[in-house]
Amino acid sequence: MKAVYNRRNSQNQAAFLPLGIGPDVGNGNMLDTLSVDATNPFNPFGVTLVPGQNYTAIFRRLVEAGQRTYSQQVDTMSLTGTLDGKFQMFGHNWYWDASAVIGYNDAKQLFTGNINAARLARAIGPISQCTGECVPFNFFGGVGSITPAMLGYIGFDERDRSRQKLNDYTANVSGELFDLPGGPVGIAIGYEHRYQFGSFTPDPIIQAGLGADIPAQAASGKFNVDEVYGEIRLPLLRDIPGIASLELNGAVRHSNYSTFGGNTTLSGGALWKPVSDLLLRAQYAESLRAPSIGELFGAQSRFDASIDDPCTSAAGGLFQSNPTVRANCVANGVPASGSYAEPSGQLPVLTGGNSELRPETARTLLFGGVYSPSWARGGTLSALSLEVDYYDIKVDDSIASIPAQVLLSRCAQTGDALSCAAVRRAPSGIVTAINGLLLNTGGIRTKGIDATLTVRSGETGAGRFGLYVSGNYLLKYSERTPATDGFVTTDYVGTERGSPDQTYPHFKGLGTIDWSVGPVTASVTGRYIDNVDEIAAENALKSRLYGDVQLQFRPAWLDSKLALTFGVNNVFDKDPPACFSCSLNNFDPTTYDIPGRFGYLRLSYGL
Repeated sequence: MKAVYNRRNSQNQAAFLPLGIGPDVGNGNMLDTLSVDATNPFNPFGVTLVPGQNYTAIFRRLVEAGQRTYSQQVDTMSLTGTLDGKFQMFGHNWYWDASAVIGYNDAKQLFTGNINAARLARAIGPISQCTGECVPFNFFGGVGSITPAMLGYIGFDERDRSRQKLNDYTANVSGELFDLPGGPVGIAIGYEHRYQFGSFTPDPIIQAGLGADIPAQAASGKFNVDEVYGEIRLPLLRDIPGIASLELNGAVRHSNYSTFGGNTTLSGGALWKPVSDLLLRAQYAESLRAPSIGELFGAQSRFDASIDDPCTSAAGGLFQSNPTVRANCVANGVPASGSYAEPSGQLPVLTGGNSELRPETARTLLFGGVYSPSWARGGTLSALSLEVDYYDIKVDDSIASIPAQVLLSRCAQTGDALSCAAVRRAPSGIVTAINGLLLNTGGIRTKGIDATLTVRSGETGAGRFGLYVSGNYLLKYSERTPATDGFVTTDYVGTERGSPDQTYPHFKGLGTIDWSVGPVTASVTGRYIDNVDEIAAENALKSRLYGDVQLQFRPAWLDSKLALTFGVNNVFDKDPPACFSCSLNNFDPTTYDIPGRFGYLRLSYGL
C-alpha cells in the first residue's frame, strides 16, 4: 500500500496585459463592440468613436498595472495498493499480481490583472453613466496616464479551476509453459480497466465573455477503457556454433474505449547472440495512443503567437512583390488597395480540444545491437558496452494542430482552401483569429540512429571512474498535414519550427564523466545541441554546449541509503539562442535551458 500527497505552489509572469477594443482586435467578446463616448474626458477627438464606423482598433499595453501574474496551487493525491503471489503449474513457478491506483488532481489558478469589459464600457462610455464607484478610463494617454483608481475599477482577479480523476485496476499472470532447446517458454496475460475524468471551470466573468480574452466556457469529459493483453517468449536455441542464443517474442493487445470503440495491436521481435559478447535484435511493433481528456474535451482558448503574415504590405510582407500572393490574400479578405500594412508581431491563435478526435496509430521498426565484451569485466575495466539502434517510426492520424504559420503561408502562397478557411480577418485585413484546434493530421515519419557507450573502471588507488556517452543522429523527421487536395509534407530536420516550439537538430548528445571514492561521487556532464535554422525567420540558432556538475555524499554508517546531493546545471551560464517565432521570451524552452545557472540541493533516503 502506498499513499502520496503533493502540493505545488508556483507563480509565473507574463508581459503587461495587451488591452484592445474594436472589431479588428478579434477578442470575440464585448471588447470588439465598445464605443469611446465623446463625453469621456480623455477622448481627444471630440466625437464618439464607434467600432466599424470611425475606428477599427485601439490598443494599449497596461504598463501601469505591472506584469501579469499567475499563481497556481496544485494538489495531487494518489493511493496505490498491490497484492501478489505465486503458485505451481506445469512444473514451473507462476506469478500473479493485482493492483489498484486511485488518483486525484485539483489545480487552482489566480490571475491578477485581468479586465472586466462591462466595467470598461462604463469607464469609456458617456460620463453621465460613469457614476458611483466608476472612474473614467484614459485610453489615449502615454505611459503613466492610467491611475491606480482607474485600474482598481476595471480590473479583477480571475480564478480558474481544473480537476482530474484516475481509477486504474490491473491483474496479471505470468509463468512458464514448457521447455525448448533454448530454455523455458514464458507467457504473460493481463487485464486493465481505466477510468479518467477531467474538468475545467473558468472564472464566471470569463464565462460571461467579459474578460480581456476570448470567452472560455466550462468543459468536462470522461472515458473508460478495458484492455487485455498476451505476451510470449520463445527461446529457440542456445549454445551451438554460431548461436549462443536465439529467441523470438510476440505480443497482442486489444483495447476497447468508450469514446471510439475497439482496436488490436501486435508486436514481435527476435534476439540473436552469435557469440556471448554480441547481441543483435530486431523488433516490429504496432501501438495506439488514444486522445487524452484535455485533447478531447479541453475548452477553447487563445494565445498570441509571434507569426509573420505574408499578406501585409509592410516590410517583410509579400503582398506588393508577389502577384500570386496578392491575389490569394485578397481572396482571403485583405483589401486590394494594399492598405493592410501591419508589421510583424503577435497574431491570435485559437486552441482547444476536439471530441471527434481518433486515436493515433503507429508502426515502429527497430534494428540494433549491443557489444559487451567479457574481457572488459574484471581487472582494469569492470564494464564496457556499446549499444547502437536504428529506428523507423511511422505515425498515422497524429493528434496535433496545423501550425498557424503553416496555415497563413499556405493560404497566401497556394490559395489552399482548407488553410484559408482557418484564417479569419477583419474588413481591414488584420488577422483576428487563426484556427489551431486539435485534429487528426496526416501523420509523422521519423528515422534516426541512437548510440550509447558505457565504460566503468575497476577499483583503483584513486577510486572508480566512469564514462557515459549517448547521442542521436536524426535522419528524417517529416509531417504530413491535410490540405484541400490531399496532404502537404514538411521536412523539419535541422530546423526550429517556432510556435509550437520544437527543434529538430541533426545531432544531439550527452556525455558524463564520474568519479567515486568511498562515500563521495562527483560527476561532470556535457550536453550538446547541434545548430538549426528557424523556419519562420532568416535566423540561425547556433549550437549549444551546456555543462553540469554534481557532488553526492552517501555516509556508510547509514548503509549508503541517505544521499546528500548538490549540483549546478548550466555551470558556464550559456544563454539559449534567440528564436523570433517562438511562443514566449524569444527562445525555445523545450530544447534549451532557461537563461542562467540552476543550482539544487537534494536530500533523499532509500528504503
